[in-house]
Order: sequence, then structure tokens, then C-alpha cells
Amino acid sequence: MEGRPLQDPELIELAKDGDVRAYGELVERYRQIAFRTAYLITRNAADAEDAAQDAFVKAYYALQRFRTREPFRPWLLRIVSNEAKNRARSARRREGLTLRLAEGGPPEDAGPSPEAAATLRETQEALLAALAMLREEDRLVIAYRYLLELSETETAEVLGVRPGTVKSRLSRALGRLRERLPSALGTTELEAADA
Repeated sequence: MEGRPLQDPELIELAKDGDVRAYGELVERYRQIAFRTAYLITRNAADAEDAAQDAFVKAYYALQRFRTREPFRPWLLRIVSNEAKNRARSARRREGLTLRLAEGGPPEDAGPSPEAAATLRETQEALLAALAMLREEDRLVIAYRYLLELSETETAEVLGVRPGTVKSRLSRALGRLRERLPSALGTTELEAADA
């Protein structure tokens, strides 16, 4: 069927056979999430960009070992995570977390009121500040699952653990996050997410 976009397994097989354009399509498809994943770890845009690029190069050279029946995204994000961790460890960067929450969609008819926008910004800042105080293990499981919106299975694959481990780590991490949130901030969203 000509004209339809190729699926990941098809692109991977072509890339394994030396088709650089096919690998370029995979890079383009996963470039943003690779950068966002690296940024969660390095907390620095330049380091995240470098880590993502290095990870794509390493993934290309490891492509022959990739099992085509497995999902590509978690495999790639694991490489990105490892590259970003190595970069962060060597740089010893421990600055405050400056994540941006997932992009919001365009407003319907009108934007939120100034009061609502200010409240949302304060809530986001409090959440990010509390998230920054967590251990890396807690911060990553929350970020992968909720900020990057990976499934539990994908989160498990990226972290290199079992799905049941993701559930238990996530539960404990959300509990620690709740403890660090200002008391004025409600926890209903976190409780809904934890359910």
C-alpha cells in the first residue's frame, strides 16, 4: 500500500539493511520524546540535546541486536536514559528542576482568567519544586509515567524493572511527593493518578 506511513518494525528492518532514510524517519518520530527524557535526567537543555543525539547514534549501531518484535520506543528511551545519566553523573549537575509540564492544547474560545492562570502557574511551580526534592528514582518514575505519559509497561522497560515494580515505586514516590507538597495545594489530582 503506497503512500501510507511505514510502521516502526518496517522502518527498523529497512534501517538494519542500511537504509539511512528509514533510520532518519525513526529519529524524527522519536526526537522530541528522546529530548524530553534526557532533559528529565540532565535538567539542562544542551546536555539533554547531546545525550539524545549520542543515544540515537548508539541505537543505530546497536540496531542489529534489536528484536524487531519488541516495541522500539522503550528500547530507545532506555538508551537515552542511560546516556543522560552518564552525562549528568560526569557533569555533577544538581540544579533545581526546571521541567515544563506537558504541552497544553490550544484554548477553546477564550483563555483562562488571569486568576485561574496565576493559580495554575503557582500549582505547577509548587509541584515541580516538590518533584525536584525527590530522589532521582522517585522523580524518574513519576516523570516517565505522568509527564511523558508512558504506559506502566513502557516505564518498566525504560527503567529496566518489572511492571509490578513500577506500580510499587510509583505508589511510594507519589506518597513522598504528597508529603512535600504545600498543605494549601490539594492532592486530589495525585490521588486520582495513583488510583
